[in-house]
Amino acid sequence: MILPKIRDPRFVTIRRGGTLTDPDHHLLALWAASCAEHVLDLFESVRPEDPRPRRAIDHARAWVRGEVTMTQSRAAGGHAMGAARDLRGAARHAAYAAGQAGAVAHVAAHELGAAAYAIKAARAAAPEAEAEAAGRLECHWQRDQLPEPIRALVLDDQRLRNDICWSAFDC
Repeated sequence: MILPKIRDPRFVTIRRGGTLTDPDHHLLALWAASCAEHVLDLFESVRPEDPRPRRAIDHARAWVRGEVTMTQSRAAGGHAMGAARDLRGAARHAAYAAGQAGAVAHVAAHELGAAAYAIKAARAAAPEAEAEAAGRLECHWQRDQLPEPIRALVLDDQRLRNDICWSAFDC
């Protein structure tokens, strides 16, 4: 489970009664896409013929540009998660990261799912003795990518949801 039981109004768009602006929603989607893309090779090295996770990342970015609808981006995210179903380890987590990135257009709070699954992928790809260090390195890389307008929001979200995100953000 990566979503809280009670929705944080900071991740609900203004038109739906929350406080999230469209520009910040777009920044969340772009950041989630970057997090997922950073580990995508862990999936593509196992399933190079399966375009679904890459398509979800591309759709997240296309949604920001207004080239696809929220529904199309969300559907691409679901297909990416379907690509993960019969896999294990790093490849599975990388596909889930891409799926979460595609879903940010629908629910902005999926941004943390993309990041957490990417960290899980990095951990799973590393030798066991180096897994925690690999996860911390990925977490730091992700934080370095955060655009300033959403930095405080995402860091606070990581603090609040770290326990339901497998403690991925202990870095």
